[in-house]
Amino acid sequence: MTQASTQDPIRYPFANAPEKGEWIAVAPGVYWLQMALPMALDHINLYVLEDDNGWYIVDTGMKWGDTQERWRLLFDNQMDGKPLLGVICTHMHPDHIGQAGWLCREFRVPLYMSFGEYVSSRMFSSMGEGDLEWTTAQYFQRSGIPLEAIEKMRAKFKGFGNIVEPMPKAYQRLKDGQVLNIGGRRWQVMTGSGHSPEHVSLFCADDKLLLSGDQIIPRITSNVSVMPAEPDANPLADWFAALSRFREALPADTLVMPAHNAPFYGVHYRLEYLVDHHKGHLAAVEKACETPKTAVELFSVLFAREIEMNQLTLALGESVAHLHYLYYQRRLKRELDEQGAYRYSSLDPDGSPYARCPHEPDDGPLEV
Repeated sequence: MTQASTQDPIRYPFANAPEKGEWIAVAPGVYWLQMALPMALDHINLYVLEDDNGWYIVDTGMKWGDTQERWRLLFDNQMDGKPLLGVICTHMHPDHIGQAGWLCREFRVPLYMSFGEYVSSRMFSSMGEGDLEWTTAQYFQRSGIPLEAIEKMRAKFKGFGNIVEPMPKAYQRLKDGQVLNIGGRRWQVMTGSGHSPEHVSLFCADDKLLLSGDQIIPRITSNVSVMPAEPDANPLADWFAALSRFREALPADTLVMPAHNAPFYGVHYRLEYLVDHHKGHLAAVEKACETPKTAVELFSVLFAREIEMNQLTLALGESVAHLHYLYYQRRLKRELDEQGAYRYSSLDPDGSPYARCPHEPDDGPLEV
């Protein structure tokens, strides 16, 4: 999504990213590594936590390319012969869970996830090629996608299972406020919704360290989408609530270890920016809907570039999320048109509470 300005008060303590098969010590017993991704956002940051008797992995990379080879290089060269003890996944997106099944089976270790993320990962990873439900087709039609385009999407749909190893059939549940004792540190589970159902971050208050996953990223904004599986959801309201809780809980000098870009300081600034960024979108959507609009017709308002077919679902979900937030606040009304699409109209665009928020169309990768 939107790239941060070079003038942002965010500081990066590490000059370089880790090379293939290597890692960088972010703090004693906390190691940062990267895996490649086959999209505009070409990497994911993963982390390894050292315990007295072994290692815990935080997120796994996608079922793609040389990801398993990279893991084997680390096991052979970096882990001092100590065993893997567990796999922790922050949330259910393929770049985070893609190799969880392989790692857990290969090393016979438990998977740690929140309930919402585990169940969602099992559901989505079972979807196969061409598996497009009528409810999904209706979601796209309601959003303004023509029926002929929906049929083309059905033909091209590959499904989560194409890029995710079969998920483990059992897991250890992570709950908000729970504490994991790893390597002499107390890592508190902090959950947040909006980007995914029950995203897990891990916070060590004593050392002011946050493994943030996709909850807080320094230079791009995480996708906040209404998905076809929950077509009437209001994820932006959940996102605002999560950002507020994190802003209240985290010290200003926390070292944030995100799933993309690089570890950074400046968490309060970043959290405030993320809220203002979406409020700017809301103001622009209200203004645009002085003339009734579908979700697709708002792409030019929300995004600074043309949306390609492989990004359509994420862009559409983001557009619908902003429309739903305003709709549930009773700032928009919606009506079905003759093509079966919802058209949203502003009820009071001049009285928008977001009117003073600056609007920046998103120009970064949508895949987060």
